[in-house]
Amino acid sequence: MSLLEVKDLRTSFFTDSGEVKAVDGISFSLEKGKVLGIVGESGSGKSVTAYSIMQILSYPGRIVSGSIKLDGEELVGADKKTLRSMRGSKISIIFQDPMTSLNPVFTIGNQLIEAIMLHTPRNRKEATERAIEMITLVGINDPAKRLKQYPHELSGGMRQRIMIAMALACEPDILIADEPTTALDVTIQAQILELMKKLQEEMGMAIIMVTHDLGVIVSMCDEVVVMYAGKACEKGSVDEIFYDPKHEYTKGLLRSIPYGSKALGRLIPISGSPVDMLNMPQGCAFSPRCDKAMKICLKEKCEIVQLTPTHSAACWVNVKEAVDRKEILPDREISEEEYASLKNGGEHIERS
Repeated sequence: MSLLEVKDLRTSFFTDSGEVKAVDGISFSLEKGKVLGIVGESGSGKSVTAYSIMQILSYPGRIVSGSIKLDGEELVGADKKTLRSMRGSKISIIFQDPMTSLNPVFTIGNQLIEAIMLHTPRNRKEATERAIEMITLVGINDPAKRLKQYPHELSGGMRQRIMIAMALACEPDILIADEPTTALDVTIQAQILELMKKLQEEMGMAIIMVTHDLGVIVSMCDEVVVMYAGKACEKGSVDEIFYDPKHEYTKGLLRSIPYGSKALGRLIPISGSPVDMLNMPQGCAFSPRCDKAMKICLKEKCEIVQLTPTHSAACWVNVKEAVDRKEILPDREISEEEYASLKNGGEHIERS
């Protein structure tokens, strides 16, 4: 059984301008000891997915429907006592910006010890010993001194390490890392990722790595979910996503990063701008930016299609290719209406 199961999760923000469907029907599972990457550009719904799992959404956001099961226990609609017992001990999160996540008016020791005492049966003395142990574990010297310091007295890399120590202090089964290296320089990024990899192997926990950095994904993850406009547009193993991408957005992401000889030339950006979440296109959300968009892409949404037992994508191009080759997709049959739509709307749109 999977450690975490997310099924058809829908999270919206109800604003004065209308409903923003930040997460729109995403599903995935996570097994013990595995690392799942959630990747996509800013505004794709990555962080909202993480906050929905942790049940820490801010107003006016709320989970509209779906299921989140942690070790078989349903979290959507759970009471505060259940959620409080779950956070820290079973699942923890490293926030994107440690400077704003740590309270500036309390010492590091105060915040770290409080978290340990809140989620474990340790007394203050035992919690202090555990805090020193965790600060040492994440590679910070003179831990007793650090407990007495305030967040502003530490560097960005040290604050991020403190956040990791706080997240791991209660030995959770799952660690969610929300852009854990965004504000750090390249050298510190490498150290933080190496530290997380080492701790994951030692503690046997599962990790959800939320990032827009594909380099982090390929070095850390076993499986990947690619998000665009609140939906999972592609899911698969790291090898499938990087070496055999099936969604045009995934291909665009891969073309826009420097690697090998291409690092010496011009990068190929994804054309256009991110979709307006308040005015979503009638068809595929990526169709206005897609070089291979067909007429059907503008009119009808393509649900995620299972291409292999471990690889799926929500792209009409794959369905049309299967129809043209007269192949049978593993998880669905092409209806007569879809077949007709593909034949009539399978022509590529000429971009000016």
